[in-house]
Amino acid sequence: MEKYSLLPEQLIYEGTCSESNFFVPTPLSKEEILKTHCSIYFEKLKNQTLSRQEERKTGFPLTQQLFEREITIVGGTVENTEFALKYGVSMNIAGGTHHAFYDRGEGFCLLNDIALGANHLLEKNPNWKILVVDLDVHQGNGTAAIFENEPRVFTFSMHGGNNYPLHKENSDLDIELPDGIEDNEYLKLLDFHLKKTLAMVEPNFIFFQSGVDIINTDKLGRLGVSINGCKMRDQLVLSLCKENNIPLVISMGGGYSPNIKDIIEAHANTYRQVQEIFF
Repeated sequence: MEKYSLLPEQLIYEGTCSESNFFVPTPLSKEEILKTHCSIYFEKLKNQTLSRQEERKTGFPLTQQLFEREITIVGGTVENTEFALKYGVSMNIAGGTHHAFYDRGEGFCLLNDIALGANHLLEKNPNWKILVVDLDVHQGNGTAAIFENEPRVFTFSMHGGNNYPLHKENSDLDIELPDGIEDNEYLKLLDFHLKKTLAMVEPNFIFFQSGVDIINTDKLGRLGVSINGCKMRDQLVLSLCKENNIPLVISMGGGYSPNIKDIIEAHANTYRQVQEIFF
């Protein structure tokens, strides 16, 4: 999508970031990917041998270029974990591929970057607790399913109750939002549930799926949150992580407003809040 090139250009142009703030990720190895995903599924992706039905579920025509892009995106999130441990926070200009399951892709997601990042950390730190805060308008169904029987990962998804996917998986905490919910009610719910979850889980690390498809101009979102409300959402999550000294990785997630300016502004706000709160 156009936003992936426009967003870094905007951030550099306005001075929120400099060229030196960005890194080019290394594609993730097969060995690393198979710690989260099924080997049969991985080989189908690599060799472009998904069935037509499997391919339709992903929403993409599968190509070698797309495969290379996906293993690079997930490599970025794994590298983000190391930067977050060093600096407190790190961000993937893409990622947030929360509809990817262990053995299949769905909803424009082929490999689950958040799950791969979490498993990378758990391999090094087996006693850690990890919290996934998924605030995309769509439920993080793939992430929930992957970690369904993993007590060290707590999945929290706050999403449109009437939105995709039709069949929801069971996150550790699901907050289903009504169509049209606006800033005050949205932020009140988030504040209550996130603070309660942090106190209960006491995570060593957080992954934040910061989709901006919650804003009222989004053609797929159905919610009534303003761009400023979305900014306040990010401020709430980031401030709590900073106050509690919890390393944080942020993946971009969705954003489908007809006017690309709305998408870029909402995503750029996340980066602006990171600079303001962490640096």
